[in-house]
Amino acid sequence: MEPEVRQKFLKALPAVDEILRHPQIQPRLKIFSRSLIVDSIRKVLRSKREAILKSKNGEEMAELGILPEQILAAIEGELDLAYRSSLKPLINATGVVLHTNLGRAPLPEGAVENIAKIARGYSNLEFDLKTGERGSRYEHVEGLLCRLTGAEAALVVNNNAGAVLLALNTLAEGKEVVVSRGQLVEIGGSFRIPDVMRKSGARLVEVGTTNRTHRSDYEKAIGPETALLLKVHTSNFRILGFTAEVSLSDLVDLGSQKGIPVMEDLGSGCFIDLQPFGLEKEPTVQETLAAGVDVVTFSGDKLLGGPQAGILLGKKKYLERIKKNPLNRALRIDKLTLAGLEAILRAYLNPKETSREIPTLRLLSASKAEIRRRARRLQRQMADELSADCSIRLKEDHSQVGGGALPLQNLPTWVLALRPLKVSANQLGEALRQSDPPIIARVQDEEVWLDLRTVFPKDEKALLQGIRQALKLKDGDPT
Repeated sequence: MEPEVRQKFLKALPAVDEILRHPQIQPRLKIFSRSLIVDSIRKVLRSKREAILKSKNGEEMAELGILPEQILAAIEGELDLAYRSSLKPLINATGVVLHTNLGRAPLPEGAVENIAKIARGYSNLEFDLKTGERGSRYEHVEGLLCRLTGAEAALVVNNNAGAVLLALNTLAEGKEVVVSRGQLVEIGGSFRIPDVMRKSGARLVEVGTTNRTHRSDYEKAIGPETALLLKVHTSNFRILGFTAEVSLSDLVDLGSQKGIPVMEDLGSGCFIDLQPFGLEKEPTVQETLAAGVDVVTFSGDKLLGGPQAGILLGKKKYLERIKKNPLNRALRIDKLTLAGLEAILRAYLNPKETSREIPTLRLLSASKAEIRRRARRLQRQMADELSADCSIRLKEDHSQVGGGALPLQNLPTWVLALRPLKVSANQLGEALRQSDPPIIARVQDEEVWLDLRTVFPKDEKALLQGIRQALKLKDGDPT
């Protein structure tokens, strides 16, 4: 672009005060703060200046987006964006039940209602209604946890990494913790068990090899500085083949002989046997406690099916020490999480209804035949209307548990495989992510795969509408 043309365009940009006086912006001053509007105006003008300065040929003003109506529209878009919620519900069509990036466990209506009820006003979070004095926030779930699992005492913090950190800091700060080398896992977000241990102030003592650890390895490592024997359930991976590990009961026996407490980081943690659902064997919290472990930690938002939380259970003498740790306040659970967790735990009081009430268990136990029926019905609904835009077929596949739980478990499923005819599969996947609500699917083999295992029936109508709209937008039709 010629310098004089560029200067002409730059001079054509209105001043901030001029825009503030515009009739289209004046009503906005009654809704938004003046500072927010000024910031939005400056941001838009800055982007327009940059567009002009970067332009190398003689585009028309309309193509640069610097006509008055275009600038005003961009400013209004900025203002709307400022008040638009970043966190939004979406449709999970990936087939990953406990998808960490998508919020893991969806909560049942009872838990959502309890959270809303507590959020609307005041509550007895830390107030004893009998005595009229200060109470403990943990009392709202401790009794339920002990009744459901047989633990002597319980404590809940913000997540399982926090629970592990708190327990190690309390029981082994400045001392040694013995753990099998094959259990030094890395969990999501590059958080590693050895790193958590170091931050706790405990000194890591690795024993055994990656694939084989024996009781004698622990025995040889125990010394005067040993404060804890730690077992970490490798929730997110398995070592297969020539392997050996020390059972929890064996480790508890050794700890009892040496007078050293034993702790297990159970990771996902579940309260019921998953095998009747066709899932692989996963140690339950009750079985772990029955083996005699002194402290066990696990997540609330994985196989338990609740909100994000770190749950500590075990012997009262150890839990009381952990509760008194000043670090506990930094990791404590908030009232909304407590409200959700309490509702989830009450659902476990009736074992016959648990799998029906808790979405995570319902999704995990959905049969392949049931998913195929739903997928076939949706395929028929889409076939006639969308045949000009994409081909649609049913394909056998596997869903995943996710969240680091049951890594070897494949859940047989059927997916709707959409092959767009006018755009690429990646373009369709992107358009689905931009729909309202966003639809997250898998793009594979030049197709977009929709796994209905993780799509709630109530969301099927929105799913169909999102697919229709995504295909129309990509075909150049904005309507």
